[in-house]
Amino acid sequence: MAGVIYRGAGGTVVLPKMVFLDRADGGHLIINPPQDVWEQSELSALDLAHWCFLVGAVGRAMIDVLPQLAGGCVNYFEAGNWALNDAAPAKGKKKRAPEHRRVHMHVFGRSPQARHPSWRWGEAPRLPDYKDRKRWAAGFAPLEKKECSAIIRRATEILRRRYA
Repeated sequence: MAGVIYRGAGGTVVLPKMVFLDRADGGHLIINPPQDVWEQSELSALDLAHWCFLVGAVGRAMIDVLPQLAGGCVNYFEAGNWALNDAAPAKGKKKRAPEHRRVHMHVFGRSPQARHPSWRWGEAPRLPDYKDRKRWAAGFAPLEKKECSAIIRRATEILRRRYA
């Protein structure tokens, strides 16, 4: 089911092909802004505002609808750094951020009952080095379709009621 699960004025919500956090430990979604940019400041004021509204609505929706987040929270992590790694496409080439990085926001559910050592409650997340990412993420299950649907339903409601 990986791919875009929502598209709107604030951008897209994506269930990634490679999740960095098991659904039972909190779940993982990515929110792309409405325009491809390498740095947030490159977005127009309106696009940045809409993206921020979407990020906040999705994070709150995850807290509201995912039972595994009872008593928990979410972490927001703006990323794009792995695209700059020498081993990333174009392999071996030194990369400059404006040409290779694309802003996106990871939203990680943080469960007080998380079992994976990289996601222990009360600790900062521990993401692997680029070269280890696939092995590290191999056992993580993505959010299920019904969970994604519930998140998007609730996020849409929040967008309409709070940010319209």
